Amino acid sequence: MDFTNPELWLALFTLTALEIVLGIDNIIFLSIMASKLPAHQQARARTIGLAGAMGTRILLLVSLAWIAKLTNDLFSLAGMGFSGRDLILFFGGVFLVYKAGKEIRDMLSGATHEAGSPIGDAGVTFIGTIVQIMILDIVFSLDSVITAVGMTDNLPVMITAIVIAVISMMFFSGPLARFVDRNPTVKMLALAFLVMIGAVLMAEGVELHFSKAYIYTAMAFSVAVELLNLRLRKRLVAAAD
Repeated sequence: MDFTNPELWLALFTLTALEIVLGIDNIIFLSIMASKLPAHQQARARTIGLAGAMGTRILLLVSLAWIAKLTNDLFSLAGMGFSGRDLILFFGGVFLVYKAGKEIRDMLSGATHEAGSPIGDAGVTFIGTIVQIMILDIVFSLDSVITAVGMTDNLPVMITAIVIAVISMMFFSGPLARFVDRNPTVKMLALAFLVMIGAVLMAEGVELHFSKAYIYTAMAFSVAVELLNLRLRKRLVAAAD
């Protein structure tokens, strides 16, 4: 690599930023799943989950020929072609909608644990949580890698961007997980985002494409409104005291 080439640094910066943005939904899902574990296992689950995401993305990057084949149609149905990528996105979206919907149902029915619980939720195991995180890692990594391949053909730049992005996500995953777990309305909003992302993945799987800019703009607006609500509730509680 020519480290004096400004285009290389621009590609690295842009790709790293995109990888972080594309990894936000991954962090949300990972944080919510890890929060169901005993408190002493949560940080380890987040670290292993993100390390797995980094490993999956790097493996996919070095398998560029296989990635190219994933976009080729495997079969047709009702005049519509379906590729390996389409199937992975569709069923990954189904899995994400199911898991997020189940979490929303549990919250509404009161079947939730105390934030930072030392024992976690009944029936939730460390290995089971990691397996679920890894399944979604594959889905999220696929879109991330296809984006990287579309931006540059410099493999070291792509791998470096992914490593930097994942290390950044590891740094922020803990505070984000604690913030989400402390605020039930934020957790509900995060789960609603996951349902929306799952629905978008399912739509992508059947060749219905939506602009990611619209989706992320809607998410950013919703987060801004929720932050205002949190500030308002804090002020009302302080006034009541």
